[in-house]
Amino acid sequence: MEIINEFKLEFLSKSNNEAFARVVAAAFVSQLDPTLEEVADIKTAVSEAVTNAIIHGYEGKKGTIKMSCTLYESSVDIEITDEGRGIEDVEIARQPMFTSKPDLERSGMGFTIMESFMDKLEIISEIGKGTTVKMSKTFGAQKK
Repeated sequence: MEIINEFKLEFLSKSNNEAFARVVAAAFVSQLDPTLEEVADIKTAVSEAVTNAIIHGYEGKKGTIKMSCTLYESSVDIEITDEGRGIEDVEIARQPMFTSKPDLERSGMGFTIMESFMDKLEIISEIGKGTTVKMSKTFGAQKK
């Protein structure tokens, strides 16, 4: 697959940057002329990944979140990375309704939502070093 365009971005782990990240991703994928539903899917998945990095990765402490997007002819790869606490057990964290922050009234559906809105989801995490969420989505008729 040939890369059409790509970007890399870093921003602070502040809650108002979640909206910034989702708008940037949506604007970037618009180059492929996605449907409104596909754009909404991207925005929701990015929002969930960034929110997880802020709330669970950095636990309210200041840190940096890195986001990259790579466009291909009919798809996008998105990575969201933090250098926070990491996830103890990724398979447990992926289970619907699992939350490590029940006191914050978190639904525990972040990874489930990402998985349902994107075609591919990979989570790489190491305790004390952080987490990378890799997501991919194919647009339109090219979808299998």
